[in-house]
Amino acid sequence: MRHGGQMLVECLKTLGARHGFGVPGESYLAVLDALHDTKGALDFTLCRNEGGAGFMAAAYGKLTGTPGLCFVTRGPGATNASIGVHTAMQDSAPMILFIGQIGTDMRDREVFQEVDYRAMFGTVAKWVTEIAHVDRIPEIVSRAWATALSGRPGPVVVALPEDVISAPTSAPALTKPFVAPVAHASADQLARVHQVLSEAERPLILMGGGGWAENGSRALEQFAEASQIPVVAAFRYQDLYDNTLASYAGEAGVGILPEVRQTMARSDAILAIGVRFGEMTTDNHRLFGLPEMDQTLIHVHRSDREIGKIYRPDIAIQADQNAFCQALADLNVQGKPTWMAEARAGYEATFDLPDQPSAVDMVEVMRHLQQTVASDAILTNGAGNFSIWNNKYFRYGRYHRLLAPQSGAMGYGLPAAIAAKIAHPERQVICFAGDGDFQMNCPELGTAMQAGATPVVLILNNGSYGTIRMHQERNYPGRISATELQNPDFTTLARAYGFHGERVETTAEFADAFERALASPTGAVLDLNVGVEAITPRQTLAQIRQKA
Repeated sequence: MRHGGQMLVECLKTLGARHGFGVPGESYLAVLDALHDTKGALDFTLCRNEGGAGFMAAAYGKLTGTPGLCFVTRGPGATNASIGVHTAMQDSAPMILFIGQIGTDMRDREVFQEVDYRAMFGTVAKWVTEIAHVDRIPEIVSRAWATALSGRPGPVVVALPEDVISAPTSAPALTKPFVAPVAHASADQLARVHQVLSEAERPLILMGGGGWAENGSRALEQFAEASQIPVVAAFRYQDLYDNTLASYAGEAGVGILPEVRQTMARSDAILAIGVRFGEMTTDNHRLFGLPEMDQTLIHVHRSDREIGKIYRPDIAIQADQNAFCQALADLNVQGKPTWMAEARAGYEATFDLPDQPSAVDMVEVMRHLQQTVASDAILTNGAGNFSIWNNKYFRYGRYHRLLAPQSGAMGYGLPAAIAAKIAHPERQVICFAGDGDFQMNCPELGTAMQAGATPVVLILNNGSYGTIRMHQERNYPGRISATELQNPDFTTLARAYGFHGERVETTAEFADAFERALASPTGAVLDLNVGVEAITPRQTLAQIRQKA
């Protein structure tokens, strides 16, 4: 006999879970009791806010490819954690949110912290359920794990009534891990792909989405290089493809750069692998004809629900992208060297930037980081104009990783960096944060301190909610409203949490400060003096205001 919490944790261990994040609550004491005995096998990171815990679980799932686990209490705990669920959904990242729930005998009385989670999460999760009987825990946990990983990866929400998880059970626990099904393209489909790519004058590969493995990325690189077909990464998925290769032609994301947009617009055939065609990747769906593209479209995706959802493909292939790319690597497609060179030249031209009107010039900072950070460093960011620097102006090599929210959620970068450092303590983890973005989850520095996670945080401090200020100047020039920030001393705050803290006033100070940050055994926060006028790399606030 064991109680439901022990059954839940044992099943998770069998499925392959090694880490969870959360904030404790009396509604799931039985699970916390079970986690008491799993240190080293299934560890639990104690977070400071459920929103931060949700972000950590979403980032962990995106980084590792296994479901990120988040444990929170009912009501306020669940509502706080919902931002992580939404982020995992839009990131196509596997995640399971476990929520302590009121007892089954109290349902529908609006008792303390009662929420209907099926209604609350129904549109932002792949599946939402509640375990009604202790003996069904293995069945439900197995299904949750499989749902998070299968098809388009994403989040699952499981409510745990406190009387269910504290009840005894003699039901058998899971004994085998889950192996996700792998769909393959048929020989006929591959032949049609070969024909389209061979006949096209300007073929383009657009890649991204969740569920990629290293063998899939490497196979795609092999094919694109041999076939001399340019590759564009979807919004915030550029780390999946080696940016140093001649076939890489840029990232199609928010604020798509004109050179990359032109490459996509000029193409006459698009092989889209793993992407869901969000508005960020398609310039708000203005880049292509809708619902039928002018280009020949081949859409490859693990989920049938994504194929034809926005654009009607000429060739629709439901297949695992890693298996598809391995098959693709065997195709012999005649190269298009001139077209690929033009696309690559357009990408390289995006790095030709003017000096910035800022005491700390981020152009120079990014050049230094490109030369300095480790070849397998993990970069993270939340939301804001500051993220353009590590999203558009860092070349991700073969082993770099980027953790950045498709959902545009502020406050993601620091929790993601903590999760990354917990998953890979041996790797450099660099978090890019705006001053407003950082303050969304800065108490998670306490989580990092307690967990021994030691990222380096770069705060691009311009005293403003910069993205909103930029839009204000475009739409209501000169009428600044609710976007100016009065900030604390971030270096003192960092030191209070045991981090190395340092203010960087000028560009010349950055290199030495960053070296000290990397050398700190407790992690570091560098507060960069970035001018608000340098709101975008190519256009100042004054220029935006004048143009408006």
